[in-house]
Amino acid sequence: MREPALAVVVLLAIATGARKGELLGLRWRDVDWARQQLVFHHTKNHERRTVPVRGEAWTRREAWAGGVVRIGPDWVFPRADGKKLLDIRYAWEQARAKAGLEDFRFHDLRHSTASYLAMSGASLVEIAEVLGHKTLQMVRRYAHLSEAHTAGVVERMVGRFLE
Repeated sequence: MREPALAVVVLLAIATGARKGELLGLRWRDVDWARQQLVFHHTKNHERRTVPVRGEAWTRREAWAGGVVRIGPDWVFPRADGKKLLDIRYAWEQARAKAGLEDFRFHDLRHSTASYLAMSGASLVEIAEVLGHKTLQMVRRYAHLSEAHTAGVVERMVGRFLE
């Protein structure tokens, strides 16, 4: 996989909370250009999920779309021969090593998305909807808040109600 493709896959993973397999399984028909969203048909819980994509993630995906030769089954992230991209492990491992990240899996991007959503004020129900979780218990496992964020929340509460 070319480095620019990995960058787009990682950015979309963070922006949508999608799993690696969901992203690599995307076909162009799963991209809703008018509504700026991706439709994931093959999810872990076997339920179709639609996720909006905004900002830089949408812009980079559009740029990627313009540079992809569309042959074969119309995969968004195809191999050079146009067939479904099967694995990004090598490109991921190289990028991870270059960044100096030792214990960081692709799936950890999904946890980051949940945390970023929580820190942006999303409710657990909203996070569950984006990630495709059926229970709030699962969302709680994903939506880890940074220590600085929780300290800030407590500080704001104390400043507003206890000082």
